[in-house]
Amino acid sequence: MSDLVPRPVGAAPAPADGDNRYKAVQNKLDKLGAAMDDATLELEGLRRSMQANATRAENVAGDIENAGLDGRFVEVTNLVSVALGGAAIEVRRLHDTAQETAELTHETRATHSRLYGALDDIRSGRREKTPRPGFFNR
Repeated sequence: MSDLVPRPVGAAPAPADGDNRYKAVQNKLDKLGAAMDDATLELEGLRRSMQANATRAENVAGDIENAGLDGRFVEVTNLVSVALGGAAIEVRRLHDTAQETAELTHETRATHSRLYGALDDIRSGRREKTPRPGFFNR
């Protein structure tokens, strides 16, 4: 049995709304990065479990063969082993993609902070309201 728990339908790490203020974007990137980090850990656990089950199925197929049972049971058990091994390879690819996405999210957050952090500090420190970005482009 797997220890993975499915997320509720529609559960997103951060809402995809139109709030593009600096702190909101930083918060969304932080939540997305954390969710992707968690996903990589869960996917690695799933891959290991699938690989272990594939090995176990292969051993069972050998035991069935050594017990002299019908050859189709050996064949079916070997097919299960191969299918689990193939699924483990695909989960590894998904893990690698999730890990790359997590790394890019962390890099994006750092770049966003570097580019817009000082501007946000200036705007946040003023008592007077300042125009929104793009105001002067109208």
